[in-house]
Amino acid sequence: MNVGLAISDMHTPSTIRFLSPSSSPYHFLFPLYLPNNHHPRFRAKSSLVIEKQDPPALSVVQAPALSLPEPVSRRLILLRHARSSRENRSLRDHDRPLSKSGRVDAVKVSLKLQELGWIPELILCSDAARTKETLKIMQEQVQELVEAEIHFVSSFYSIAAMDGQTAEHLQKTICRYSKDEILTVMCMGHNRGWEEAASMFSGASIELKTCNAALLEAAGKSWEEAFAAAGFGGWKLHGIVKPSS
Repeated sequence: MNVGLAISDMHTPSTIRFLSPSSSPYHFLFPLYLPNNHHPRFRAKSSLVIEKQDPPALSVVQAPALSLPEPVSRRLILLRHARSSRENRSLRDHDRPLSKSGRVDAVKVSLKLQELGWIPELILCSDAARTKETLKIMQEQVQELVEAEIHFVSSFYSIAAMDGQTAEHLQKTICRYSKDEILTVMCMGHNRGWEEAASMFSGASIELKTCNAALLEAAGKSWEEAFAAAGFGGWKLHGIVKPSS
């Protein structure tokens, strides 16, 4: 932007008048005291150029990379349903309820899991009547089981009857439903698939009678990582919880 500058000797003390090149003069009068030997005898006009300066460049500070969390312990409970009743022969296998002794066992195993501190935050349960009833009785005894996230998975009923497929199916289902912040998962289902999966995960020969629970542990930043790191045979077996033990 150019601004005209005019110096006049019409007044004493002298004055400065700024002129705009595109409009009428802006009259800003300032006293200007000049020595007598330098006092102008004529009107002088000059240009004052004001250059626009770019602001100083901002320095970019790169944020430190976020460190990934350390692997944490992840616990898996494989629980077979409590004993069922066969009194009503007209019922389909899928619809059989628990027997009287089965209901008692469900109470006992829920209290044992609570005593051991193995309380799941996520429960994946077969939709068969006997597994759903087992869970209902356990929830009546332990409030934390009511607060857990629960999904009834229909494929748990059928997959248990297929040789060698339960372990992989459980792994995929857990990774599908679980979140990284969930550290304990319980899967409730049937034999022969449940004891087969427990044996494959731990590398030990495991027998799961009705209302028995295998307690397994592996480490990972996520459930996917835990399964990948432990593989088949790498899960630590903490023990088998039994109603009678």
